[in-house]
Amino acid sequence: MTTNQRGFLNSLWNFFCSLTLTMFLLITLAITSIIGTIVPQGPPPQEYLQQISPFKFKLYQALGFFDMYHSWWFILLLYLLTVNLVACSIKRLPHIWKIITRPVTILDNGLERSLANVVSFKAHGAPEKLQEQVAAFLAAEFAAPVATERDGARHLFAQKTPWCRLSVYFVHLSVIVIFIGAIVGSFFGYKGFVNIMEGDSISKVTTRSGKDIPLGFSVRCEKFSVSLYDSGAPKEFKSVLTVLENGKPVPGYEHKSVIVNDPLTYKGITFYQSSYGNAGECRFLVTDLDGKNAVPVTVPADGSVTLPDGSSMHVLETTPDIAPYSPGLSGPAAHLEIHTSDGRSERVVVYANHPELNLAHAKEHGKGPVFYFKGEEKRMYTGLQVAKDPGVGIVWLGCLLMVVGIFAAFFLSHRRVWVRIQQGTVTMGGNASKNQAAFQQVFEQLAQKLKTECSGEKR
Repeated sequence: MTTNQRGFLNSLWNFFCSLTLTMFLLITLAITSIIGTIVPQGPPPQEYLQQISPFKFKLYQALGFFDMYHSWWFILLLYLLTVNLVACSIKRLPHIWKIITRPVTILDNGLERSLANVVSFKAHGAPEKLQEQVAAFLAAEFAAPVATERDGARHLFAQKTPWCRLSVYFVHLSVIVIFIGAIVGSFFGYKGFVNIMEGDSISKVTTRSGKDIPLGFSVRCEKFSVSLYDSGAPKEFKSVLTVLENGKPVPGYEHKSVIVNDPLTYKGITFYQSSYGNAGECRFLVTDLDGKNAVPVTVPADGSVTLPDGSSMHVLETTPDIAPYSPGLSGPAAHLEIHTSDGRSERVVVYANHPELNLAHAKEHGKGPVFYFKGEEKRMYTGLQVAKDPGVGIVWLGCLLMVVGIFAAFFLSHRRVWVRIQQGTVTMGGNASKNQAAFQQVFEQLAQKLKTECSGEKR
């Protein structure tokens, strides 16, 4: 390998070991995840088009905002962060592992000068007896020590929770496990949608790509209901579902209520309440201004019809009672959008109990036709988002590892104590991997107790 090649590889290695890269990737992921929170993920295109313009729809679709967590650039960010975490771990783990498995057990002068907590005092008795005394003290008050003898001095070393230095690697591992869970869910799971009419059942769902996936069982919509605010906005919509195996209800999964944030899960497949609609039809009578040439017209709730004069109409919304919106009036009404054959558009409210208003509007705006609302037959359907994610268990495992790692990182520290017995002098030093202020108090109490034990002073 040439010098240039080694230099390039070293630069690449240092790039992936960089903490700056870690912070950049974490901040970028956090910011881009906000997009995934604001923009609904997964609804059918027609639902987006009801909220945004066609231009924004094409732009967001090209950027992958509608399925952001499966977009190539988001997955690339996850891969880069994974490589970054693995590289950082590989670079720093050998040093940490050496501290844990091969600790410095000799309190020499160099180590003594580097410690912030050091205490020395005179002690009586033979070195062997002092060593036994100190060893028993450390075992009782701190941790079982390791004894070493060198250059006529006796050294004892004790430590607590050395493994907590691995906490950062638990966190790194947890992030990688979560990514693996997400990838497993992405490759082996799916997300689809299905509309079920009241009383009907389905046995397959359609993914965003248009692929039909058999469920292996059936789901029947027993009932759908929606409650509205006074403004007409939906307050809550609820489906009552029954899971069927071989045409028979599955015990425990009969007439299960599904609302937003309270889904139904069966055999790892979860059904979320997503949308709803009316697949019924509205009936009208269309006449000339003089009431002649009456033609009954039936308009699907989600479609439009062409009228005899070449124009078309569709129903925007209906209400069983117009009174809350138009004081003084009552009865059913329909809000129509009419597109004339010459390209004009008009919106009009048509009443069932006030034919005079329908006729007056027609006369005011031209020569006809006149629309009379004759009622509607509603047949509601529920729109369900269906998801199967076999990576959920792996993600939960990653979350558990992360909790353990964060707890160890913030609330535990590696505490070490060295004791040297030499020429009637006992020297004690100690340090902690974090929270030095708290350890200093512990060390001072420990040193005072040891001094009392070894010097023969009264407690």
